[in-house]
Amino acid sequence: MRQPKLIDYLLLTFLALIWASAFFNIKIATYSYGPVTIAFLRVFFGAIPVLLLCLYKKIKIEAFSKDWHWFAIIGFINLVAPFFLISYGVKSVQSNLAAILMSTTPLSSTVLGHFFTKNEKFNFIKTFGILIGFSGIIYLFSDKILIDDNNFISALLILLGSTCYVIGGVLTLKISKKKNENVTGSILIWAVIILIPLVCFFEKPWHLNPRMDSTISVIYLGTVSTGLAWLLRFRILKNNGLIFQSQVSYLIPIFGMFLGYIFLKEMITSKILVSLVAVLIGLYFVKKAEIKRSI
Repeated sequence: MRQPKLIDYLLLTFLALIWASAFFNIKIATYSYGPVTIAFLRVFFGAIPVLLLCLYKKIKIEAFSKDWHWFAIIGFINLVAPFFLISYGVKSVQSNLAAILMSTTPLSSTVLGHFFTKNEKFNFIKTFGILIGFSGIIYLFSDKILIDDNNFISALLILLGSTCYVIGGVLTLKISKKKNENVTGSILIWAVIILIPLVCFFEKPWHLNPRMDSTISVIYLGTVSTGLAWLLRFRILKNNGLIFQSQVSYLIPIFGMFLGYIFLKEMITSKILVSLVAVLIGLYFVKKAEIKRSI
């Protein structure tokens, strides 16, 4: 991999900003749309730029090949389930809180990697980072101003959504030899297929009279936070590798916290700040251990 240049850091920051902006847009989308509809529209609009890129680059989409079951399973676990759970949870909690909860994904990935991969085992630095990071999340749940009996389950569902991303990532190793664009396009297709009957049966969105801001947000979630973000992620991975791209984890909760304050006037309590610092410290030590292992 080449040495990162200024443009690479700018693109990484832009990617973090796009993903962080998803949280307050999900909140706005919930004003008019149910969680299943939000999940469906995200994958539908998100599939468009990815599939167009595959068409332009003449990359074969293998959604219905002999590995279709892997694409379907990953599409459900990596897209359908987390998009639904996060949308359901954000309806009842602040978007900035959701951004911090979702930032635990690399920590959960490290835990699952220890048990399900051969070369991702715990060491002292990783263990320390995981303990610090999750201690911050436990402390966040003690913030009675933001998390109470009415939305406690919603916050847990957001955490479960982040775990789904991790499980989906582990399952993706089963088809890791395929092109990223092909895998992403294929799982998006299966996510759309899975969600069509669910959205028709449970929410019947054609009966809705949605607000304009909710509609703009849900289109943004699909085309930008899902489709464009995945394409940008491909570019960064190709040019700079996974370790460089994973640094986006530090920026997402920070941007998410401030965007929630700017656009939705959400509270930033002292416990949010302490939890954010703990999670970032945990991420730092986990990433430090991964960099040492790669040298």
